[in-house]
Amino acid sequence: MFLDVIYMLILAYFFGFLYYGLYRNISARVHGRFGPSIAQSFYDSIKLFLKDTTINFGWAFYGGIVIMATGAVTTVLFIPYLNNSNSLTGFSSYGNLIVVLYLMVLGPLGNAIGIGSNGNPFGAMGITRGLTRLIGLELPFYIASIGIMIASQSADITTIMHNQSQTWNVFSHPLLFIGAFISFLGFMGKSPFDVVGAPQEVYSGPATEFSGKFFALALSQSAIFSFAKLLLMVDLFLGGASNLLELVIKTFILFIMAVFVGSVYARFTTIQSVEFLIRIPTIIALVGLFFI
Repeated sequence: MFLDVIYMLILAYFFGFLYYGLYRNISARVHGRFGPSIAQSFYDSIKLFLKDTTINFGWAFYGGIVIMATGAVTTVLFIPYLNNSNSLTGFSSYGNLIVVLYLMVLGPLGNAIGIGSNGNPFGAMGITRGLTRLIGLELPFYIASIGIMIASQSADITTIMHNQSQTWNVFSHPLLFIGAFISFLGFMGKSPFDVVGAPQEVYSGPATEFSGKFFALALSQSAIFSFAKLLLMVDLFLGGASNLLELVIKTFILFIMAVFVGSVYARFTTIQSVEFLIRIPTIIALVGLFFI
């Protein structure tokens, strides 16, 4: 299990930063720019890990970053990578979808604890926006997850994957997928739901005071967390994956869909985000749940 956990974290780190590099590059091309190389995200992460932090904001600030990283790492370790496999399963046999949904909240809460303790107004503004938006994001995704658990008669992610051997949930329960996917865009931090760290409005938002190793840790947890969300969507709605190649293809398709939506649509304000999430994807997910 120890080696399994190490492999899962390495893959999550690699694919998380790979997709982040692709996002920066593709988004730049859509907007008529060249953008950085795909490998630039890896270089930035390694460079920041080698730097020292000279400013001390207290234990709460750095404790919040540790909580963020812990949430990302534990989340990805409770989501099985492959279907019908004894490898790359991590702790998934000890926790189900309910545990994963609980762990997904640790990131935003750790962010709020850490950033809220440094007194930076830009960080506080970003945290306020993030926690407000989180209310809207959770509703449709939780409703869709409840619908999938009811349809599968199980909260075990492996069982949910097995039950899609004939038909994927994206086809058998399309309304639940639509509701979850719109919420998924917000969880990924893509436009039009990227109001938390909008650089044109609040500089760098919650990440304003991050530097050195702690900034590298924040970037790494963001990359791992992004891959965990892609992985969860594949397991719940696309039947999981029987091998790594299939997993890469399915996660890449979801990633490209999120990138192009984010490149085309303008950013919502905080209130617009919450209102849209409650009115559109939540209602769609509720209708899907009604049919279940």
